[in-house]
Amino acid sequence: HSCDQSKSIQTGGSAAVVSSVGEGQRLLSRAKRGWVWNQMFVLEEFSGPDPILVGRLHTDLDVGNKNIKYVLAGEGAGTIFAINEMTGDIHAMKRLDREEKAEYTLTAQVINADTDEPLEPPSEFIIKVQDINDNPPQFIEGPYRASVPEMSTVGTPVTRVTATDADDPVYGNSAKLVYSILEGQPYFSIDPNSATIKIALHGMDREMREEYLVVIQAKDMGGHMGGLSGTTTVTVTLTDINDNPPKFSKSLYEFVLPEDLAIGKPGGKVKANDRDVGENAKSTYSIIEGDDRGMFEIFTDSQTQEGILRLKKPLDFETKRAYTLKVEATNARFEPSSGGPFKDTATVKIVVEDSDEPPVFSKSMYVLEVNENAPINTVIGTVTARDPDATGSLVRYFIDRHTDLERQFNINVDDGKITLAKPLDRETDMWHNITVTAAEISRAIVAIRVMDINDNAPEFATEYEAFLCENGKPGQVIQTVSAVDKDDPIQGHYFDYRLVPEMLNNPNFTIKNNQDNSISVLAKHDTFRRQKQETYLLPIIVTDNGNPPMSSTNTLTIRVCGCSKEGIVQSCNVEAYVLPIGLSMGALIAILACIILLLVIVVLFVTLRRHKNEPLIIKDDEDVRENIIRYDDEGGGEEDTEAFDIATLQNPDGINGYLPRKDIKPDLQFMPRAGQHSGPNGVDVDEFINVRLHEADNDPTAPPYDSIQIYGYEGRGSIAGSLSSLETASSDSDQNYDYLREWGPRFRRLGELYSVGESDRET
Repeated sequence: HSCDQSKSIQTGGSAAVVSSVGEGQRLLSRAKRGWVWNQMFVLEEFSGPDPILVGRLHTDLDVGNKNIKYVLAGEGAGTIFAINEMTGDIHAMKRLDREEKAEYTLTAQVINADTDEPLEPPSEFIIKVQDINDNPPQFIEGPYRASVPEMSTVGTPVTRVTATDADDPVYGNSAKLVYSILEGQPYFSIDPNSATIKIALHGMDREMREEYLVVIQAKDMGGHMGGLSGTTTVTVTLTDINDNPPKFSKSLYEFVLPEDLAIGKPGGKVKANDRDVGENAKSTYSIIEGDDRGMFEIFTDSQTQEGILRLKKPLDFETKRAYTLKVEATNARFEPSSGGPFKDTATVKIVVEDSDEPPVFSKSMYVLEVNENAPINTVIGTVTARDPDATGSLVRYFIDRHTDLERQFNINVDDGKITLAKPLDRETDMWHNITVTAAEISRAIVAIRVMDINDNAPEFATEYEAFLCENGKPGQVIQTVSAVDKDDPIQGHYFDYRLVPEMLNNPNFTIKNNQDNSISVLAKHDTFRRQKQETYLLPIIVTDNGNPPMSSTNTLTIRVCGCSKEGIVQSCNVEAYVLPIGLSMGALIAILACIILLLVIVVLFVTLRRHKNEPLIIKDDEDVRENIIRYDDEGGGEEDTEAFDIATLQNPDGINGYLPRKDIKPDLQFMPRAGQHSGPNGVDVDEFINVRLHEADNDPTAPPYDSIQIYGYEGRGSIAGSLSSLETASSDSDQNYDYLREWGPRFRRLGELYSVGESDRET
């Protein structure tokens, strides 16, 4: 073929171009996914991984000649592009991305396979990468923030966003973008082409909602199906405008001001709240009614936006006790478009509180005259003062003696009359300037509290007596000790415990601080024995944390005791060790119990034997007297008493000598002495009782208490006769005691006794 001839072959969707590049040379190119014109291969970008055929080189010399080979040089030769040396096929070996490199320039040549000598001149050609839609739109500057005034009209622009697409904007629609809103409706809208965001809803109020989040989407391929998309966010903030009036939190404010409040001092605060922010929320305050005298003024605190009410003129409780003001709050910034100016009013009621004011003199200066020869106690003049308070307290007057050092004048404390105290001499002093003070009569209760100082030393909370078991273990807590202090420091008590210096290294005991103002006393060993030492004295020094610190030495008594295996104290006396070693404590207790039981049985036996031998009823008709017997059963109303021995009076005629007392056991025994013999006609009971009384008073063995003995014997030959209830005018056989059974359970036993007596007599 000639150099200017070219032949194009296209079959089955593939294009082939044969271009003559020199005489006797021919380039054949076939593209599986592209086409070739002139000396250019066009290939769509691909991502691999399999190699793809770009085209084929062919020369007229390749007519079965096996001695030729194709070589490739240029951009990407050997790395991105490879050529089959035998067939001339060119393949793309790696991923081709138009966004990285759009075209490659290469050189092809045919050489001798044996000598590598060129058989044809090199031919240059271009491989162009054709774009496909493989890149989504991106918002490089996102996310976005924008602001717009609240209450803006519909269509007001907010901001504009921009997305970019890396695909070829010239070829196809791969880079043609369309914008839309995914989130943020119905508040905002966006132009699909210009990407301008606008207000879509009327009346957007910042006080209701201040911030909005809008999601914007950009889609390529003109927004058609199959296009790629990217999103971004736009945070839209509504800025404030002055569209809200100030509003007082209360419609009525009440303040109580003392009448002695200084001028310029604040007397109260009011506040009007504004839902706007910044400059739009600032308000100014003014008094529009109720202050005809100009007593008050109000100004705005720039930090808190409060209205501070303060005094311009002094208050007087006696003149006017209350004021009612109307205060107005107005926005400092005014926007005609918002319908302002905005304002609000509130009522302020001020109550004047009476203060204790000093007395006021009728004049600030008094000029009085007196003759120099005036006698003492002459009234020179009178000063008057009154209490301006509503209470009208009495006023007392005094002369300031610093202005009357010579005490030439006196003043009546009640009425203010100034009198002469010493004679005056005009030639010595022509003028005397004195100061008079007026004071109210008032009283106050003054409570004087005596403050505590650290003047008491701490001491043990109680008199401790500790018990230590002989079988105790080393380190065992013997006693927990705490202290008390009569002082009451503000910071509270803290006690420090320590042993006296001479006991620091003692081998028996130590102390441990419990960190709660108490200590534990511990044993150092387990070899304590009562035979060796029964009692230990442990002196402990307790110091408080006062200024200066006070301390005292307290002694803890520790007794060594015998304990059970469980540690229960059983005996602390050393005499316990005198007992036989072979007997246990339980055996000793059992033996003692048996001995006590035997003694009780013996005593009961003797007592019963003695009562059995004594007759219950006296058979001698002439010797009838009271005999009180105690029964275990409750009798018919009588109270049980201790039986007493009446043997002394049973036979007064035969009594001789001394009868020992039975209420005590005497330590000393006295020899009986001859008794007083009665006359031939009987016993002188009165003399007998006096003798016995004298013996009882002089008896050293008598107890230190009175012993009362009652005798029912009236004496032989008494006219009154016997007072015994056991002897009556009738005989025993005439008495019927059946009525005792009818008296109830209390007299049942007595009735049985008398019934038995009757049956015995019958038999």
